[in-house]
Amino acid sequence: MLQKTCRDFADNELKPIAAKLDREHLFPAEQIKKMGELGLMAIDVPEEYGGTGLDYLAYAIAMEEISRGCASAGVIMSVNNSLYLTPIMKFGNDKQKKEFGEPFTNGQKIGCFALSEPGNGSDAGAASTMAAKDGDSYILNGTKAWITNGYESEATIVFATTDKSKKHKGITAFLVNKPTKGLSLGKKEDKLGIRASSTCSLIFEDCRVPAENILGEPGFGFKIAMQTLDAGRIGIASQALGIAQASLDCGIEYSSKRLAFGKPIMKLQAIQHKLADMALRLDSARLLTWRAAWLKDNKLPFTKEAAMAKLAASEAATFCSHQCIQILGGMGYVADMPAERHYRDARITEIYEGTSEIQKLVIAGSLIKEYGLN
Repeated sequence: MLQKTCRDFADNELKPIAAKLDREHLFPAEQIKKMGELGLMAIDVPEEYGGTGLDYLAYAIAMEEISRGCASAGVIMSVNNSLYLTPIMKFGNDKQKKEFGEPFTNGQKIGCFALSEPGNGSDAGAASTMAAKDGDSYILNGTKAWITNGYESEATIVFATTDKSKKHKGITAFLVNKPTKGLSLGKKEDKLGIRASSTCSLIFEDCRVPAENILGEPGFGFKIAMQTLDAGRIGIASQALGIAQASLDCGIEYSSKRLAFGKPIMKLQAIQHKLADMALRLDSARLLTWRAAWLKDNKLPFTKEAAMAKLAASEAATFCSHQCIQILGGMGYVADMPAERHYRDARITEIYEGTSEIQKLVIAGSLIKEYGLN
């Protein structure tokens, strides 16, 4: 039922405007509010805090369907669900859940996640943003980069170093309202894809944050970030599945109507091989993603499996969108058809929330532990 609801919403509300949103870099505010009304902006948040109270498998299925209609709407949904609300619900106290969680569950407000910096992307433990204790507050100084939902969000989780001598164990997570004094936004990045979502830097200049806004406890930030990214990778894998499915849909629809040599090109073996390869990679990645979600739902280790899912699904999105353009030929290269948008949207899925290279390191690291070689 959830899958059908999300698919109908994507087909009726997102797919018809996705090209316009992409072309004009328009944030889909009304559609995000409607997604909130459907419970899609807080899928695994307990009902007592305004969420839908479903599990991560439900989240993965919903994310794929929404991203199939518009990958930008998918990443906006993903950040609010898995990067913002999930750590608040897992590590926050009751007051934080009510203040920073509950108002962000219905699509009226969205949050963001500030970990990356201009000088550290994959090296998340090298946070140069500093937080200095000052009475019952902390003073934040530094810049966070590549923040999805940066312009539209009304709160953020910020990771800052409170004790440089402890390295990654000296990083603390803070809940920060937006706007707030001492926090300014950098320019909106002009991106290759997912252009209906905003991406910018968050600049902290003597930004005062109450100590009671620490998420978890001081020095616990790196652990919160890593556990959050494990779950977030299931969301991005699902976004990638949506892009891959949209590419396969486009390839099948076009090849069933385009005639060459007196018959639809779908009848040609070369095209059939492309469609078969696309379907194989898509279904393989989907099963990996659902397995990771199932493991999380059953409170079993899922770090390696989430990395596998994210790696496979993002590469499937790139592969399927590439093959879709090949099937469409010249029509795949122009903006009249969605194939080129899927191709542009797919590329970021191999980069954000851990590059493909980082996923391989995570997978290999897990294998080394499993074989007792660490």
